[in-house]
Amino acid sequence: METGRAQFPFPYQPYNIQEQFMQALYSALDQGKVGIFESPTGTGKSLSLICGALSWLTDYEEKRRQEAASLLQEGEASLSTAAAQSTSTSSSSAEPDWITDFVQKKAERDLVSKLKEEELKRKKREERLELIRNNVQLKYAMKRKSCEDDEAFKLLQLSKEEKTETQGDEEDTDLVVAEYESDDESKTRSRFCAAEDDTDDELVEEHVAKIYYCSRTHSQLAQFVHEVQKSPFSKDISLVTLGSRQNLCVNEEVRNLGSIQRINDRCMEMQKNKHGERRGPAKSVCPYNKASALQQMRDDVLGTVHDIEQLLKLGRETHSCPYYSTRLAVPAAQLVVLPYQMLLHEATRRAAGVQLKGQVVIIDEAHNLSDTLSCIHSAELTGAQLCRAHSQLTQYADRYKSRLKAKNLMYIKQILFVIEGLVRVLGGKVGQNPQSQTTQTGTEMLTINNFLFKAQIDNINLFKVLQRYFEKSMISRKLVGFVEKYAGTGVNLHTQSSSNKENRRTEGLNRYLQTLQSNQTSQGSAEEEKVLSASPMMQVEGFFMALTNSNTDGRVVVHRQESSVKFLLLNPAVHFAQVLKECRAVIIAGGTMQPVSDFKQELLFSAGVGEERITEFSCGHVIPPENILPLVLCSGPSGQELDFTFQNRDSPRMMDETGRILSNICNVVPGGVVCFFPSYEYSRRIISHWEASGALARLANKKKIFQEPKKANQVEQVLSEFSRCIQRCAVDSGGLTGALLFSVVGGKMSEGINFSDDLGRCVVMVGMPYPNIKSPELQEKMAYLDKHLPHSGGRSPGQALIENLCMKAVNQSIGRAIRHRGDYSSMVLCDRRYSRPATLSKLPTWIKDRTSTHTTFGPAFAALRKFFLEKKQKQM
Repeated sequence: METGRAQFPFPYQPYNIQEQFMQALYSALDQGKVGIFESPTGTGKSLSLICGALSWLTDYEEKRRQEAASLLQEGEASLSTAAAQSTSTSSSSAEPDWITDFVQKKAERDLVSKLKEEELKRKKREERLELIRNNVQLKYAMKRKSCEDDEAFKLLQLSKEEKTETQGDEEDTDLVVAEYESDDESKTRSRFCAAEDDTDDELVEEHVAKIYYCSRTHSQLAQFVHEVQKSPFSKDISLVTLGSRQNLCVNEEVRNLGSIQRINDRCMEMQKNKHGERRGPAKSVCPYNKASALQQMRDDVLGTVHDIEQLLKLGRETHSCPYYSTRLAVPAAQLVVLPYQMLLHEATRRAAGVQLKGQVVIIDEAHNLSDTLSCIHSAELTGAQLCRAHSQLTQYADRYKSRLKAKNLMYIKQILFVIEGLVRVLGGKVGQNPQSQTTQTGTEMLTINNFLFKAQIDNINLFKVLQRYFEKSMISRKLVGFVEKYAGTGVNLHTQSSSNKENRRTEGLNRYLQTLQSNQTSQGSAEEEKVLSASPMMQVEGFFMALTNSNTDGRVVVHRQESSVKFLLLNPAVHFAQVLKECRAVIIAGGTMQPVSDFKQELLFSAGVGEERITEFSCGHVIPPENILPLVLCSGPSGQELDFTFQNRDSPRMMDETGRILSNICNVVPGGVVCFFPSYEYSRRIISHWEASGALARLANKKKIFQEPKKANQVEQVLSEFSRCIQRCAVDSGGLTGALLFSVVGGKMSEGINFSDDLGRCVVMVGMPYPNIKSPELQEKMAYLDKHLPHSGGRSPGQALIENLCMKAVNQSIGRAIRHRGDYSSMVLCDRRYSRPATLSKLPTWIKDRTSTHTTFGPAFAALRKFFLEKKQKQM
């Protein structure tokens, strides 16, 4: 069957490659494929994604509508003809006619009524949207109502300030864990409770066909939403942006709590206060969370496209909560825009009300997808956190001993037992003086099962106890409330040593952990303190959840020196498999998806996707090929071979030669030069070597020198000074010809930052940025791949991983220089190892096809000089 579309609505005349991209995307969605789409930055990828995918969605909806209509017609027709026949004929079978008749008709009648109902629902939805988009009176009435609410809200605030809270043990009701039953016990009760839940039915609706679009950062999502606003679909698509409470909360009182953990906890508490009918003093509820206001805002959100800033503004105006109203809008939305974590992490996905069954998912900026998946599902715990969690839970159990049910106490004891086990693994002994204990050093890698044995907690049912109990009882949240409430009234955030028997058992262990901590955090700040005390039990819970992965999929790393345990996910495919299985189609898009083969192997084949379901699309760049000049340098101006292996790179000869290369480049390249080093450590060494030898001063005569800052919040400042300097030099032709920026691969400058036009006329890569092969995590990952993936082309999958990590980093860095059609730039790869065919093949096609390798420096330099002379003459 021919799938496709001749024309795609587009805000301007699309490039050829954009048309090809949209065609390929359309058919991938139509056939329910898993598509890997590569389109270099600067080629208008976002717009192609939007126009291609939304064209498909509108066609798909239309097709479904027609199918339903024709089914309805057929059904009604066959019912009416059957009715006519049944009056005329009579048969002599054993069963009376009307019975057989009735049974046959029932199925048809059911189908017809179901179709009618769906049609009605859809009409209702569409009429409602029309109303929202066009009806100004409705908005006016709503606005007046919200003004009245405003008055009431202010009065409420005033009365709240006058009231003082009464104290007493009654008010702790919300901190005590409710009676807990495991699943089998609770089944019988739920039958009776079902009737009460029907009131919320108005808000719960079925999910329409939709596209989920996710990207790495909120700024990338905002950019995407702005592209949608510019596209031809902006008027008739309903789009919802999802975010965390930290991004979407408009209640200043809650926002000011700062840390995401505390914002979440406070919000949940206010929710609970709203729903629970409690005796005792009035509890604070969130004034932004009223059903009518939420519904109104939901309709506004579905009516016009908003980005997060606009959502916040709307929330403040209408006094409704953007976080909850956007979630209400998910079922009816056609395009849902959300961050990676929300889509890829199952628990977060459930909480956000995201249902993937039969829907389309587009994952953008996906070059690091497998790392992202591993990160989201890995977890780390420090000794200090364990120790605090243990201390807080012990005190909690002591305080409410009389009010907790036996079942609860049993589970709490089990949690304490598991925490003690984890501490033992870190080398702490319970009940001994820490001063006399020798802490073992070193790092160990264990499978999950071995880790559980070593901690002596293999006899505990992690699923039942931890996961279920934590989820249902919300003990972590209760602990946070308990600690916040009683901090400073004899409840210690840290560890206490009172003389009761329970504590004597763990006293030694607590002191041991404190000595470990004090060796480390002598220079720690009050801020770290705050983070640590926020909610250690949440961290513990996250770690337990990670341990319920299957044994071969992950490893537990025990760092005794830093006293931490870390769970590493080695097989990201397990968590991705679910997304791939449920969705109708999954599109994985990025600027540079090379090398694709390993990506497929690790994430798709391992997740059970067959070769026939995968489709690939890769397009060149929109710039004319003569606008880039990629060079591989095998030796420098004095004939020194460039070989930045770990053994050679520190030799003074190599460092001097690199200085000479840069000096030559700065002579002929106008504007900005960006130079990437493989690591922070190496950049520090080579720059201090140049300072001593005078090479740095020589460079500074031609270009003003900037360095990548250590702190992330200074990046903006350095970049703006860098670009201002270049603009000044372009106007005032003094001695300086521009600026030189020293940066680090994988650092703060190599991702998401554009060196367009004069900011990056030449990108220099010094050496090959291989990851640290000595890290135990990486070694484990390599061993895992070697064992589970097929070997190809004479290399083990582990070696391939190292190569790919290196080349991905290179591609990310050099792709930063070309950002639009008229841009031009040169890329200089300094290391003879870049000339190996296997390495060259991993460059993006549009760069690889233009790359020339030079064994000597002369010809390379001549080519570079000619390149910039030609560009200069063109501009004259």
